[in-house]
Amino acid sequence: MKPREKGVSPARPGARSVLVFVLLLAAAVVLAVLLGRRDVGPGPRAGAHDHGVAAPSSGESLRTVHLRGAEARRIGVTFAEVGRATLDQPVRAVAEVTFDETRVTTVALKVDGWVERLHVDYTGSEVRRGEPLLDLYSPMLVTAQEELLLASGLATEVSTGAPDARSGAERLAASARKRLRNWDVPAEAIDRTERAGRPSRTVTFRSPVGGFVLEKLVQRGQRVMAGDPLFRIADLSRVWVEGELFERDLASVRIGQEVTVDLQALPGHSRQGRIAYLYPTLDPGTRTAKVRVELSNPGFVLKPGMYATLRFTTPLDTVLTVPRSAVLVTGERALAFLKRPDGSYEPRPVVLGRTTEDRLEILGGLDAGDSVVASGTFLVDAESNLGTIMGGMGDMPGMDIRPPRDSAPPGHPNGEER
Repeated sequence: MKPREKGVSPARPGARSVLVFVLLLAAAVVLAVLLGRRDVGPGPRAGAHDHGVAAPSSGESLRTVHLRGAEARRIGVTFAEVGRATLDQPVRAVAEVTFDETRVTTVALKVDGWVERLHVDYTGSEVRRGEPLLDLYSPMLVTAQEELLLASGLATEVSTGAPDARSGAERLAASARKRLRNWDVPAEAIDRTERAGRPSRTVTFRSPVGGFVLEKLVQRGQRVMAGDPLFRIADLSRVWVEGELFERDLASVRIGQEVTVDLQALPGHSRQGRIAYLYPTLDPGTRTAKVRVELSNPGFVLKPGMYATLRFTTPLDTVLTVPRSAVLVTGERALAFLKRPDGSYEPRPVVLGRTTEDRLEILGGLDAGDSVVASGTFLVDAESNLGTIMGGMGDMPGMDIRPPRDSAPPGHPNGEER
């Protein structure tokens, strides 16, 4: 028998038990850290190590889980079949009420002059079609009226004369009237001038449309030039609601599609409309495109600038789907647990497509008819991670928990005769 080396004591069974307990405790701490990091940031890179333990980065690095029926029921494991179905994809978009651009009119004059009176003198005024806007003094209009009166008088004087003279005088009068009409002088103002037999110093110009004054760009006494914008008037009996659709939702949008419009200012009073237009450009900053819904606006309760939400549902093609709870999504992978014929659960990386509120489209990794874990997925994944970590602990320094060769009892295959 070998003499015992001085100062070295053989490991006692109690010490070995303590060592095993400490190592198992350390493994549990490592597992908790790995599981905690799965939800707070990207997972570990492939090949990364933490104190010598390889962190799994794909489904292939996970272990198949073996649970007895009672154990599976105790942790709430249920199953769902992978099948084909038509998904109804809900789409939501933030939106804003805006003016109907086809119902916005800029009022400008076609002659120069001075504004002597404003009949509509503040922004926000409601005006009706034909309602007076302003009175204008214009030397050009005074001269045109005088020419009309001269032509009309000449036509009267030659009314009993030669046909050529009558025709020429009538053409002069018609030309004078047409010039005034081309300058948007109202017909009643022209008739009044001819009846009075003298020109009017000012001419009243009227609104060509009905609506609300968005901008008033003129003041009383101001000199205006032909073409200067004076008023901007919007008809708000119909408005647009423009929403911002994410790039991923554009493929599901169709012109004429029915949409529900919810307004923050009018809770509980949703409105129904249809998509009238999808803008042809994409905002490179937000990666969104505008979509337009047109709504009637009785009582003018919808005011441009109001915030809104567009909601609609798009039926997708028949695709392979599973419940959302059947897939565990982390920063690096999407994972489902396939139930094998022997009752074990195999981790399967899956490729996801479109999503709805309760279903996920499967593009790869599973086949129709497969049975997958539908609830308790996280706990099954934790069990798989634990199996992976414990399976790799034998390669760590000091993780060989077999009894030392010199502490084996005599006659043991790994022992030596003392």
